[in-house]
Amino acid sequence: QVQLEESGGGLVQPGGSLKLSCAASRDIIFFRLNDMGWYRQAPGNERELVSRISRNGSTIYADSVKGRFTISGRSLENPMYLQMNNLRPEDTAVYFCYATVQGPFDTRTFWGQGTPVTVFS
Repeated sequence: QVQLEESGGGLVQPGGSLKLSCAASRDIIFFRLNDMGWYRQAPGNERELVSRISRNGSTIYADSVKGRFTISGRSLENPMYLQMNNLRPEDTAVYFCYATVQGPFDTRTFWGQGTPVTVFS
């Protein structure tokens, strides 16, 4: 089964807003959570870190989204969110959530399958 699943993507006009959610499956909700965050990838581009919440709760953002995006809800028991405001066409991409956890024997990273965001007039 998929351990993480994103939702909330879609088509939005420039200047609009979307709120993405990331929910963990019951298979991993009791793992020790480390970092959790969001990547995105547009066609022909490399995967880009959008935002991350570290284990101590600190956050980072890509320069391209600072002041427009807000990450919240680092958790495997409740959804994690990415609030995206003042969207631009260059924000168009597939957005992936991830969670790095401490499992019984090693550290593992789980990924969602992605939710597409299209910013279009």
